[in-house]
Amino acid sequence: MILRQFLHSDPVGISYLFGCGGKAAGAVVDPVGDIQPYLRAADNAGMRIHFVIDTHVHADHLSAGRALAEATGAPYVLSSAASVSFPFKGVSDGEVLPLGNVTATVLHTPGHTPEHICILVTDRTRADEPWFVLTGHTLMVGDLGRTELAVSAEEGAKQLFRSMRRLQGLPDHVEVLPGAYAGSVCGRRLSGKPWSTIGFEKRHNQAFAIENEVEFVRFMVAEIPPAPPEAAKIRAANSGVTAAAA
Repeated sequence: MILRQFLHSDPVGISYLFGCGGKAAGAVVDPVGDIQPYLRAADNAGMRIHFVIDTHVHADHLSAGRALAEATGAPYVLSSAASVSFPFKGVSDGEVLPLGNVTATVLHTPGHTPEHICILVTDRTRADEPWFVLTGHTLMVGDLGRTELAVSAEEGAKQLFRSMRRLQGLPDHVEVLPGAYAGSVCGRRLSGKPWSTIGFEKRHNQAFAIENEVEFVRFMVAEIPPAPPEAAKIRAANSGVTAAAA
């Protein structure tokens, strides 16, 4: 297994390169900014990028996903539920993206946005059970993602509750690799530590521990932080609807 984590500070976010070193097959998740660091990291690891994945249509930054996919010849992957104006590889819940001895299973986890997906990763040279999950802005360390950027806050929270319950069902040892950390506008109580486990978050993440849907929705729609500047324009640009926001 090869795993590289890229921490960004402007905007605050996290990208990943992961895959099978033995078969030289990798994927990049949620790329931001200049694509050269991902190309160099893959080259240094001796890997070819087979997929470029965005966990959702972002509203806090302009995605580098399409540019990286074009540069590498890899498919640009989004949920099949995504509404965008350009060609992409749509994936559905339960679909597996093969990366040599590594498998990446798609989990449809709406809530932060309706098209959000998480990626559950297994290294079959180690075990048949999943090792980590790339959670985007669904589950982050210390909080869950805000729910009003694409639909109403209440509707998004209801969707997120069902997605949260799916993630709660993963084994406690599964590592959580989120798409953001402290300083991001996409959560309220985010930790500066950019990874965790399902078990630790169930014990110490207040939102993730709520088991009643009504209580959960009430919690998620309270104290919503200010929206990212030009969030609607950025999400539209990432959908291919408008030119890139200034």
